Amino acid sequence: MTVWDRPEPPTRPVPLDRERIVAAAIALADEGGLEAVSLRKVAARLDSGPMRLYRYISTKEELFDLMVDEVQAEIRAAEQPGDWREALRALAQGTRQAALRHEWLADLLGGRPTLGPNGLAVTEAKLAALDGLADIDTVMRAVETVSAYFIGAIRREIANLRAERATGLSKHDWQRASGPHVTRMLATGRFPALSKAVYDGTDVDAETSFATGLDWVLDAVAAKLTRPPT
Repeated sequence: MTVWDRPEPPTRPVPLDRERIVAAAIALADEGGLEAVSLRKVAARLDSGPMRLYRYISTKEELFDLMVDEVQAEIRAAEQPGDWREALRALAQGTRQAALRHEWLADLLGGRPTLGPNGLAVTEAKLAALDGLADIDTVMRAVETVSAYFIGAIRREIANLRAERATGLSKHDWQRASGPHVTRMLATGRFPALSKAVYDGTDVDAETSFATGLDWVLDAVAAKLTRPPT
């Protein structure tokens, strides 16, 4: 029986339910990452005994599933855009914004699909955006491709943000500090393509990079879409 199917126990003696448990866990994760989340710490925040939480949630993995599903509610748009590109773009951008609010989400994106009501609704929205535009296998591969892009891009962006905090160096500070080494390496002539990128390429911010890459992926998907025969 999954956590989604298991009924909640009575709330006495201290008022407690999965909603409060998940909210406390998300607050801990927002403050200190997933490593700050444990059933013991969640129980302490709720002024409850740790063993009581096991009546609601069996494992920390179940707790993470519930946390992800709660955040998925922030991703799903109230109204589904009529255009498939805009629908998938909104879901991708919504996932990025949710991850910027809850950086720990980047660590849990991907892998097996989430089975909570909000996670299933997000998956339904992705598939529904392309419904009728191609056969179901093409639709599924298209959704997988778009998801793979934005999950990877989000993880890279969050990793860079964490590196900035860990080192105390912004992106440009790090580039300046690394500049002498990179200049020496490029001067060897062994990396001509990289040298061109460094000296001639345009540096863009994370939001622009994300949006541009997403548009290119959506263009590739559009090239694969064909209406099924009637």
